[in-house]
Amino acid sequence: MRIPPGFNTVTPYFFVDDAAGFLDFLVRGLGGVEIGRHMNGDRIANAQVRIGTSTIMVSEGSPAFPAMPASYYLYVANADEAMRKALAAGATKVMDVSDMPYNDRQGGVRDQCGNLWWISE
Repeated sequence: MRIPPGFNTVTPYFFVDDAAGFLDFLVRGLGGVEIGRHMNGDRIANAQVRIGTSTIMVSEGSPAFPAMPASYYLYVANADEAMRKALAAGATKVMDVSDMPYNDRQGGVRDQCGNLWWISE
């Protein structure tokens, strides 16, 4: 089995409207690093962003592959600071950071594409 370096067996693949804006949120709001971008004309056909130990992929939605929000759980070193950065980059708070009964300190935001991010330490 071939898995490219930096990827995991399961890799989230986002189909979004405004892929360029979403990539900016991933970098500024969640601390990601864009590692690749492939265009099809002026459309982002595939971009890769590394966040921590994971790599995710992003494409502009299309009629064949429409935008679809989902929910993601993101572990960070400091949930309060990560939450501030996500909000400053345009996310909307859905849950304050607090201590959870399963021993995580977690808060939640919704990005501009409708995805939920559970930010946890």
